[in-house]
Amino acid sequence: MTDSPSVQYRLVFVLGLVGLWIVSVALGARAQSSLPPDAPPALQQFDTAYSKHNIDLSTLMSGGPPKDGIPSVDDPAFVSVREASRWVAPEEPVILLEHKGTARAYPLQILTHHEIVNDQIAGTPVAVTFCPLCYSALVFERTLDGEPVEFGVSGLLRNSDLVMYDRKTETLWQQLTGKGIVGDLAGRTLKQLPSQIVSFRQFSTTHPDGAVLSRDTGHDRPYGRNPYAGYDDIDNKPFAYRGPTDDRLPPMAKVVAVTIGDRYKAYPHSKTEEKRVLHDTVAGRPLAVFHAPGAVSALDAAEIAESKETGSTGVFDRRVDGRTLTFSYVDDGRFEDEDTGSTWTVTGKAVDGPLEGTQLDRVQHGDYFAFAWFAFRPEAALYSDGGAS
Repeated sequence: MTDSPSVQYRLVFVLGLVGLWIVSVALGARAQSSLPPDAPPALQQFDTAYSKHNIDLSTLMSGGPPKDGIPSVDDPAFVSVREASRWVAPEEPVILLEHKGTARAYPLQILTHHEIVNDQIAGTPVAVTFCPLCYSALVFERTLDGEPVEFGVSGLLRNSDLVMYDRKTETLWQQLTGKGIVGDLAGRTLKQLPSQIVSFRQFSTTHPDGAVLSRDTGHDRPYGRNPYAGYDDIDNKPFAYRGPTDDRLPPMAKVVAVTIGDRYKAYPHSKTEEKRVLHDTVAGRPLAVFHAPGAVSALDAAEIAESKETGSTGVFDRRVDGRTLTFSYVDDGRFEDEDTGSTWTVTGKAVDGPLEGTQLDRVQHGDYFAFAWFAFRPEAALYSDGGAS
């Protein structure tokens, strides 16, 4: 009597499982044998060239969840501003990304649970990222050697910052710098796109036809609730941070962090919130730093919508048509240039006056906890009234 087809299929299935187990053991043994002694055991999860690295491997540490334990959003859906207003409060913070005429908002109530969104905007594959422990929101093009790749959450931290990995080579990437740090592509740098954190109201006012990342992520998470309640407190200590602290500011103070080429500068929120507009020159570029009220922190109260106010910032080159503009804060989150009397939003767009419709050139910046910015950019200058750098 011959075996039935179902028995044969079960036998093939079992043999396949055994084969996969043998391969996984072999890979694990290979990873274990090639893992440097100063590396954290969690590095074994990645099939990449450990010998290629440009950091001290002992500075990597497990953040708790394993590889992909915090799931990225890989097939994002979007809804209209009107539909999103049913579940996003006006004051809630969102990451604003405007690229080639397309505007999207990524609510931090979703990013705090996923940290990475693999998206495509106006034909450009992008990774929208947010590290809650550093309050760092950065957007990168996710094309490597001409091919789009997905990024995932590695489960590792360095200087408390999110370490990402790409799912093609499993190279590890530092979120705050966009640099490959361990693996085949170590030393490469991802191209960053300008973005900013604004309130949902500010986004919906300036981009009423924009799209908003949907809660339909494929995962069941308590969106709207803050998994890091109470973390955004200037008297706190950074989580999982073992590096030195810069005595120029409290570690958990917020700064507007500006990058122009190889020049870095920090503007304390205490200054920008007080003045609302700062004028400065960095690397020869005349800048305007805006700080408008209206957005709350994503990491304060248990319910994000009930959190303390932190405001929204924007950094722009203040040259328009050969003129260098001087700005002042008006009210209701608006700014005015003294040269033409035009009115501007925190997103750098003129909404009234002779320059209506003009968009100031965005300068790469972020709103980070000071410890994180100075950990990766210890050479960064700190703004003082009237100082150019």
